[in-house]
Amino acid sequence: MNYGHQTVLAVRYIGQGFMITLSYANRLPVTIQYPYEKLITLECFRGRIHFEFDKCIACEVCVRVCPIDLPIVDWKFETDIRKKRLLNYNIDFRICIFCGNWVEYCPTNCLSMTEEYGLSTYDRHELNCNQIALGRLLMSVIDDYTIRTILNSIQRKTQ
Repeated sequence: MNYGHQTVLAVRYIGQGFMITLSYANRLPVTIQYPYEKLITLECFRGRIHFEFDKCIACEVCVRVCPIDLPIVDWKFETDIRKKRLLNYNIDFRICIFCGNWVEYCPTNCLSMTEEYGLSTYDRHELNCNQIALGRLLMSVIDDYTIRTILNSIQRKTQ
């Protein structure tokens, strides 16, 4: 190949790159009105932690597995039945990195991850949740008729 032919190919490749850039520039922006429109998250998404107080045996595996020792488990040993009784279970979502290790290693499956991703509040103390706050299951995004769901761009490509 001579120099002129290489120049023509280089200009053509640069032109193709500019055409791709310009095709994105002509698109209209898509604005999602958050409280009324939510994305449907993927199955592998790890959101807020849900806790079932009745299933927990206070084994403290979640504390040992957590990379930052986040859960606070208060228990009392019952001598008559020789078992631990769970008193309190607290998680501070200000510090949590949502790794999901607790869910994977919990022997009784009392912990699970929800699809909730809107953990925003005006008071930082509201993110320190006890077993009552963690036990509330919010309505699923898919089941809520007041919210219009929007598919993720990854989900659109697979469908």
